[in-house]
Amino acid sequence: MSVDGGAVRPAGETGTGTDEPGWEVDPDDEWGVAVVATVGRQLRLRREAVGMRVAEFAAVMKYGEDLVYKIESGKRIPRPEYLEKADEVLGAGGLLAAMREDVAKIRYPKKVRELAKLEAGAVEIGLYSNHNIHGLLQTEEHMRALFEVWLPAHTEEQTERMVAARLARRSVFERSPAPALSFVQEEATLRRPVGGRMVWRRQLERLLELGQLRHVSIQVMPTETEDHFGTGGLIEVLKFSDGTAVGRSDGAFAGRPVTDPKQLRILELRYGMIRAQALTPRESRALIEQMLGES
Repeated sequence: MSVDGGAVRPAGETGTGTDEPGWEVDPDDEWGVAVVATVGRQLRLRREAVGMRVAEFAAVMKYGEDLVYKIESGKRIPRPEYLEKADEVLGAGGLLAAMREDVAKIRYPKKVRELAKLEAGAVEIGLYSNHNIHGLLQTEEHMRALFEVWLPAHTEEQTERMVAARLARRSVFERSPAPALSFVQEEATLRRPVGGRMVWRRQLERLLELGQLRHVSIQVMPTETEDHFGTGGLIEVLKFSDGTAVGRSDGAFAGRPVTDPKQLRILELRYGMIRAQALTPRESRALIEQMLGES
């Protein structure tokens, strides 16, 4: 369930003819593969219908011919801008541009889409993170710094795709009606200057900014806590308006998402105890402000 999230530009997008307008299709994402294949086929049929060769179309679009072939053969996910321009160039009257919504749904990895869907439907979300600042709280600079030190190293394209996906998930803060969001962060994750001092400062400022939202609670678990109920690792609990819920913890049920009421009660008990042990939101804010002053 967990995947730990301005315009994000795929690597090299400058329109020189050597750039790739989108991302590779995940072969394990059957629905995504089908959507990209359909979009590619419609693009090819429209191009052929107006009598435009690939070379001519690629020149107008300012992309290489091989990249046009990749999109039309369903091997590449086109960006919304590509569809808009193709619609204009081919005189499709909005038919090609209208496919942006379907393409937008598959731009991100399948696991991220599934998590974002859960977050979008939840009325209450509780999150405890002990290794890094939770993805939903991270600034773009912070998340990039984390992805860049991953081993084995991500490609630039993979990094851009993961950053875009994580940024898209932050829309949960802007929902109306807003869900109740509670976070508990280990103090150590806030003191680690990921990305350097300036990136760290902006991350602390972001936490203070989000903590001011009426539906967001951010608590810090002091490092000096002796009897710590969070030693089992990350915990996530999402509750929905129909009374159902889903949860996951690194230290329970093999890390798998669970929906069984008995298993959920265990996760809720652990999360409740963790919140009780942590500093209050007011105390947590004061600590973060202190860190910011010391940085």
